Amino acid sequence: MSNMILALAGDGVGAEVMPAALEVLCQVAKTSRLDLEIREALVGGASIDEHGVPIADDTFALARGADAVLLGAVGGPKWDDLPFGKRPERGLLELRRGLELFANLRPVRVFDALTDASSLKSELVRGLDLLVVRELTGGIYFGKPRGIEVRNNERCGFNTLVYSESEIERIVRVGFESAKKRGGRLTSVDKSNVLEATVLWREVAETVATDYPDVTLDHMLVDNAGMQLVRAPKQFDVIVTTNMFGDILSDVAAMLTGSLGMLPSASLSAGTAGLYEPVHGTAPDIAGKGIVNPLAMILSVAMMLRYSLDAPDAAADIERAVAATLDAGYRTRDIALGLPGETEVGTIGMLDAVMARLTA
Repeated sequence: MSNMILALAGDGVGAEVMPAALEVLCQVAKTSRLDLEIREALVGGASIDEHGVPIADDTFALARGADAVLLGAVGGPKWDDLPFGKRPERGLLELRRGLELFANLRPVRVFDALTDASSLKSELVRGLDLLVVRELTGGIYFGKPRGIEVRNNERCGFNTLVYSESEIERIVRVGFESAKKRGGRLTSVDKSNVLEATVLWREVAETVATDYPDVTLDHMLVDNAGMQLVRAPKQFDVIVTTNMFGDILSDVAAMLTGSLGMLPSASLSAGTAGLYEPVHGTAPDIAGKGIVNPLAMILSVAMMLRYSLDAPDAAADIERAVAATLDAGYRTRDIALGLPGETEVGTIGMLDAVMARLTA
């Protein structure tokens, strides 16, 4: 049975990393005998330029009918002057909401060959392998009321942080299930000393914990969690947290690897297509120069194979090829340190090196 994959390259470097991802995907599909149908469409600024909206109805319908969605990145300075609700990023938010992608998984792994690329001492990050589970469709990013209005003769901006018990429970369960398959430790991050919404978060997490006696649950305030990630990151196995806290902490954790260009992500739901994307964004400062690191996009393909297409062996093949490429010294500019044995390459050069190891 054919699996339909929707590829949305988006904007900036998204248009450069998506072809690399699709070439890798087609190769592993061939060797693993996966029957794939790949469709391509526009999203973000590219869709605004073509259709006048950040995501067209036809594209959204394709996404709802897909088995998985690959996304490059959206946004850029070209569209910064548009009204807030019409910017490229709204296309991504609508995809998350419309596909009910409530769980964002961001693995943070330090490849052995890149230990020295981290901003932390090598002994702090060598062997690091943690997972951030971020709630994606609730919290302060979506809560109402929200807006900017005049109060007492001055403008005031306001947003609402709100979570229901069911929203908290479903994301916390993703955290417990993930920890159960890994090291058996779950850290729930909140701000329960000042925010009532996260007092409830902590209470629900404790209730759900009774269903997972084999997983150790601990709680940490978000400010301490940020400090601990840069003090002793290997203390963490799985972190589960709110939309805004997860947005911030996952980027902090990402830099432990040395570059955002190394980090994939998966956004999952209870049944519709998962969405897979690198965390690095559109990087307009390097777009079009052929130097962007494609590995985060390629590793996002591996996550797609594992979580949406039930092809863990194909996913492992990609991950091994990436590790072998790094071990051989290939580096894009963001991870190049100028050390002996390194070979600095551009986007195509890194893709070619990975492909050589996939087909060896």
